[in-house]
Amino acid sequence: MTNRDSERKNTMGITNANKEISTARISCEETFNIKLSLTASPDIVSNPTDIVLLLDRSQSMAGSPLANLKNGVKKFIDIIADATGGTQDGQIGAGSRIGIVSFSNTAVADTQLITSVADLKASVDSLRSGGSTNHGDAFTRGMDLFDVQSANARVMVMFTDGETTTGPAPAPIAENAKDQGITIFCVGLTGNGGIDGQALNDWASDPSSSYVTITPDDTELEAIFEDLAKNISKPGATNIILKDTLSPCFNIISISTPTKGTANILTATSVEWRIDQLGVDGSEGAVLEFTVQHVGDCDGDMAVNESISYSDAEGNAAIFPDPVINIDCGEVLVTEPCPQPLDITIDGCEDSLVFDSGDLMMQSAGRILQLSVTLKNVCPGKRVALAAIVTEVDSEGLEYKRGFKTMTIPAHNRNRCRDVKIDCIKFVLPEDLSVGENQDGSSICGDRQFKASFIAHYIDNDFQCCDVVL
Repeated sequence: MTNRDSERKNTMGITNANKEISTARISCEETFNIKLSLTASPDIVSNPTDIVLLLDRSQSMAGSPLANLKNGVKKFIDIIADATGGTQDGQIGAGSRIGIVSFSNTAVADTQLITSVADLKASVDSLRSGGSTNHGDAFTRGMDLFDVQSANARVMVMFTDGETTTGPAPAPIAENAKDQGITIFCVGLTGNGGIDGQALNDWASDPSSSYVTITPDDTELEAIFEDLAKNISKPGATNIILKDTLSPCFNIISISTPTKGTANILTATSVEWRIDQLGVDGSEGAVLEFTVQHVGDCDGDMAVNESISYSDAEGNAAIFPDPVINIDCGEVLVTEPCPQPLDITIDGCEDSLVFDSGDLMMQSAGRILQLSVTLKNVCPGKRVALAAIVTEVDSEGLEYKRGFKTMTIPAHNRNRCRDVKIDCIKFVLPEDLSVGENQDGSSICGDRQFKASFIAHYIDNDFQCCDVVL
């Protein structure tokens, strides 16, 4: 560590905050994973930074996407200039610089690393759309702009609205840049060309969840570049405390060791993550993952979070997404219980036991018929009376009564009408009642034909006679 490094203050800025869920859809009582990510970088005033913007100007950017990109990039330049104290003379100050590379079929260095706000904005305004998308050449041209002799931190911001359609494979070039200490942010617009989200994750610095932002709306580009510039230039984030409180629809069942700091489960629905310092000497990411389970009667599209709070010693703000997950509880399942077995205990040193279970006469061989039925659209708070009727049919089509059961199906309290499945309704059918091929009861191998009928109606209703008080 150099003297300059040892004297550097522990100041940094939160450059990204993210919250991701491992799946968009679960069934009732299933589990899924949540990943929280934070990225911090040193204060740009005390730690000058060279920033290269790699800007997609392919044909799919025509119209409002390119216009909104230009507005966003110019605001980015203004914020960096303001943060470095250079707004008075129209220059980026404190030793930091910005360079612009634009690309379509090939990449072009529209500027070198410069400090003139006017020249940078003029270069942005001159961008025109057209051609295909060459990400590999863009990364190569961007790396060429950096001065390897400079002590400045090096950052590349890749913006694109499509997949690679020409040129060399970009992933090895981006990997080479990261190996040389260059931090890569990726901003994706899901435009006409589509976006390969995994490619952006591969190109970006780790953890990718902290360095990648994807939006479907080009009108958000101005805000995205504004936030990125503010976070890159903003000082300070020590003594971080992050508390994540989930919706009551979910319980935290396990938590992994974070890549930085410590984390604890506070309650069934809340976790706290503490980090002493992050990104003091360079851009640095931290990740916390935990597993949660769906509980209760929530279903449909549900917000995962009830609240999430962030604080640090320097008063930074970190805004996290509010992910939504679809919960499919399907049908409500009601099962007819099986007979309860008797408990038998051998006490002390006994090595044998004689147990009398009473008389159980076996009249004939027989079979068990087990039925299931689904009641459609049973509304919340309504009990259902259900009758199951079984008859046996002989070769002439005549029916013989074999069983009749009635039962009460308890009410469910889901938030809308649901299908209710009644499972394992059992009928015992002695073989000596058979009217099929084997009528003497000597074997259970003969074919027997049955019919099952069901009757169901609500028990609960709001009817009440005028002269009756219930």
